[in-house]
Amino acid sequence: MAGAPQSQGTVSGPARTPPPNGGAPRQGEQALGAASGSPLAGAPRQSEQAPGASTAASRTGAPRQSEPSRAPVSTPGASRRADTSTGVSFPRPHGLLTDSSPPTRSDAALTGPPRRADPNAEPLRTPPSSTPAGTLVAVTACPTGIAHTFMAAEALTRAARAKGYAIRVETQGSVGAKNTLTPEEIAQADAVIIGADTHVSTERFAGKRLLQTSVGEALKQADRVVEQALALPEPADAVRPSVLPTGTSVKAEPAGAYKHLLTGVSFMLPFVVAGGLLLALSFVFGIDAYKQPGTLPAALKGIGDAAFALMVPALAGYLAYSIADRPGLAPGFIGGMLAQQLNAGFLGGIAAGFLAGFVARTLRDRIRLPANLEGLKPVLVIPLLSALIVGLLMTYVIGAPVAALMGALTRFLTGMSGANAVLLGLLLGAMVAFDTGGPINKAAYAFAVGLLGSNTFTPMAAVMVAGMTPPLGLALATVVAKSRFTLQEREAGKAAAVLGLAFITEGAIPYAARDPLRVIPSIVFGSAVAGAVSMGFGCALRAPHGGVFVLAIPNAVAPLGPYVLALVAGTLATTLALVVLKKPLATPPTP
Repeated sequence: MAGAPQSQGTVSGPARTPPPNGGAPRQGEQALGAASGSPLAGAPRQSEQAPGASTAASRTGAPRQSEPSRAPVSTPGASRRADTSTGVSFPRPHGLLTDSSPPTRSDAALTGPPRRADPNAEPLRTPPSSTPAGTLVAVTACPTGIAHTFMAAEALTRAARAKGYAIRVETQGSVGAKNTLTPEEIAQADAVIIGADTHVSTERFAGKRLLQTSVGEALKQADRVVEQALALPEPADAVRPSVLPTGTSVKAEPAGAYKHLLTGVSFMLPFVVAGGLLLALSFVFGIDAYKQPGTLPAALKGIGDAAFALMVPALAGYLAYSIADRPGLAPGFIGGMLAQQLNAGFLGGIAAGFLAGFVARTLRDRIRLPANLEGLKPVLVIPLLSALIVGLLMTYVIGAPVAALMGALTRFLTGMSGANAVLLGLLLGAMVAFDTGGPINKAAYAFAVGLLGSNTFTPMAAVMVAGMTPPLGLALATVVAKSRFTLQEREAGKAAAVLGLAFITEGAIPYAARDPLRVIPSIVFGSAVAGAVSMGFGCALRAPHGGVFVLAIPNAVAPLGPYVLALVAGTLATTLALVVLKKPLATPPTP
C-alpha cells in the first residue's frame, strides 16, 4: 500500500539510520497520544499537518517518501519503549492486539511506529485463532459421584479445547450438580454430550444434537466422543433431540438394565454409609450397650437401623425413577418397602424397582384421557394403578420366592470359610480391578453393598481392600522401579497413592490406558490377593466407602490387623507384578 502523500519540505537532510529499538519515535516527536488524546495514536511530526494525508497510512504504517524502512525488531513483553536519542520513555500502545500474545517480528514490520488514530477506521477484529469453532455442553455422572464424574469432565474439556471448541461441563457428583448449565448455554450449544452411568434427564436438551455414552467412554475416549457429537445430524424436529450412542449410527435405544441399576445404587449409597457407620459407633460403648433404652448407644443403633431400613426402598424407588422418571418414584418406593418387610433384601428391591418402573412407564404411555381430565393422570391415575399392581405382585407372586433366594444366599455367604471364602475373595478382587470403575467393577461393588442390608459384611471388606490396591501398587512401583516409568508417570504416582488410600480405584486408569497389556494383569493379580486374604481372615466392613480413613472408626472394620495385612499384601503383589511385566524404558527418564 502506498504511503501517505507528503507536503514539500517535510523531510530534509540525509536519511537517518533507524534506532536499535526499531519503533521508537525520533527527536521532536511528541509523547504517544499527546496531540490527539488517543491511546492508540502516535503524535504527528511537526511537518505532518497536511490535511490530505492518507488515513490508510496511519493504520498500516507504510513508509513515507524518503523515509527508510524500519527494522522489524520486536520488543515482546516490554511495557514501555524508550527513545534512545532523547531519553524519553513512551508508553506501549494498548489495544492493538485483542489477545494477550506479545507482538512478533512480523507484527512490528506491518504496524510500524505509532501513528495518529483515524476515527473512521474500522475496529480491529479478534484473530480467527482466538475465536472458538463452536460451543459444546456436557453432563457427566457416575454411581458414586466421586472420581469418574470429574475425571470425565476434565477429559472432555481437554478434547474439546484441543479441537478449538468452547465447552462447559456440568458434573452431577455425590454432593449434587456443579457448574449447572443455564438455559442460555444450552440454547447456544452446537451439541450436547451426556457421559453418565446413571439416569440424566434429557428434557432440557430437546431440539439439540445429543450424544449419550457411558462415563467411562467419555473418560477414556474423549476425542472420539467429541467427534461423534459434532458429527450428529441436526434434529429432524424441534421437539426430540437427535441422539446417537457412542459406537453406533442408529437411533438411541432406551437405557439398559445396568444403567437403571446403577442409578438406584448411587441414590442408595448415602443410606448405607450413614447406617453402617452409626451402627459401628453404637458398639464403641460395648457390644450390648445399645440394649439399654434411652442411652446414646441405643439412639445410635436406632438411627442406624432406620437408615438401613430405607436402603432397599431407595434402591427400588430410584431404579424405577431411572426407567419411568417421576411416575416411577411412588410405586418404586412402595415396592421396595414391601421387599424390606418380606425379608427379600436387595434382590427384592431390584425386582420391585424394575417392576415399578416398567409398569409406571407403560401406564404413562398407554393411558389416554380426555383433555379436561389429563391433569388427573400424573396425580391420581398412574400412582394409584402402579402402586396397586406392584404391591399385589410383590405380596403374592414375587416377594416369597425372592426372599427364599436371598435367605439362601445370605446363609451361604455367612457360612463360607476356608477355601470357599478365599475363592470368593479372589473373584471379587479380580472383578474390582479388571476395568477400574467399569461395569464389572460396579457389579462387584453393587453386590457387596446390597449384602450390607442383610448384615453380611465380609464381601464389602474384600471389595474395598481390592479397590485400594491398584493405585497404591502403581504408586509404589513408580518409586522402586523408576526406570520403568516416565517422569510424568512418576509424578502422577503421588496423586495415585492418595486416591488409593481413599478407595478411588480410578487412580490406576492413566497407567492402564497407556500400557493395558502389562498394567491390567498386574493390578488384577494384586487385587485378587488382597480380596482373598481379607475373605480368608473373615474381615468384615460395615461402611461401603472411605478407604483407610474409615479404619479410624472403632468397630467399622474387624479384625483390623488382618485387614491391614490384606492391604499390604495386595499392594506388594501389584508392585511385584509390575516390576516383572514392565520392561525398563529405552531412554531412562532423567531424575
